[in-house]
Amino acid sequence: MSESDIVIRARGVSQRFAGRPALTEIDLAVPAHRVVGLIGPNGAGKTTLINRLLGLLVGPGTIRVLGLDPARERHALMQQICFIADVATLPRWLRVAEAIRLMVRLHPGFSAAVCETLLANTDIPRRAHIGQLSKGMVAQLHLVLVLAVDARLLVLDEPTLGLDLLNRRRFYDRLLEHGRSGQRTLLITTHDVAEIEPILTDVIFLDRGRKVLDSSMDALAERFVEVVVPPAVLTEARTLEPCAERCVRDGYALIFDRSRGRDLSAIERLATARNHPTLADLFVAFRTQSNA
Repeated sequence: MSESDIVIRARGVSQRFAGRPALTEIDLAVPAHRVVGLIGPNGAGKTTLINRLLGLLVGPGTIRVLGLDPARERHALMQQICFIADVATLPRWLRVAEAIRLMVRLHPGFSAAVCETLLANTDIPRRAHIGQLSKGMVAQLHLVLVLAVDARLLVLDEPTLGLDLLNRRRFYDRLLEHGRSGQRTLLITTHDVAEIEPILTDVIFLDRGRKVLDSSMDALAERFVEVVVPPAVLTEARTLEPCAERCVRDGYALIFDRSRGRDLSAIERLATARNHPTLADLFVAFRTQSNA
């Protein structure tokens, strides 16, 4: 992969607050036209890393986003990216129609026509004040305004925080529908793994400020397998050193890492089920290993 295909390049990125590490030696190479999930629990360092990528923080390490240094070339960078923070910051006194007109003046890549088309597929009234909208509608409006910008990179930091299940599902459905063209790169941070798993092409796990996994979804499917074994063969299965195990209705679900070179054929023959582990289960497995 050539350097021109890399949207985000980070080397040795670290950050400390009050002497405590928030990020430790993070290296990243995010390819263009991918949907990348930056996943971790609260306090993992996700927002700190996003702030470094946006030039809102400075610290050790080197970063290039779309070939630009976020700290030194932030104005030029912000012409090419869009950002949705974990808390929508649209002025409550502004009307929806006024927000559209304001975006026309603020961002050269914003298309009022695209925005109106997207808005027509929502229940958001154009004449309403933003303060009169529900949380779900505000999140939808924020997404509509951002998607109407011709940006190469879209960064979303916990974009559905505080929304109910229905509005979270609508948000991601709309995001995926609009992003099918593959012309943008999306970086989405969240700790709600199951919400975004269906739309991801790549995933990065952070835990306590460290990167513990960086992989494409296809590579994960090849590397890991989950098998359900009856209690009678659990002891034998444990000799193959699973990454994680949990009790399920039909026995025990164990996750194995094929990269370790173990011969899993005997266990897979005895298993009552064989699946691809979910991202949530993999994250728990990696976090358990990092705590060991």
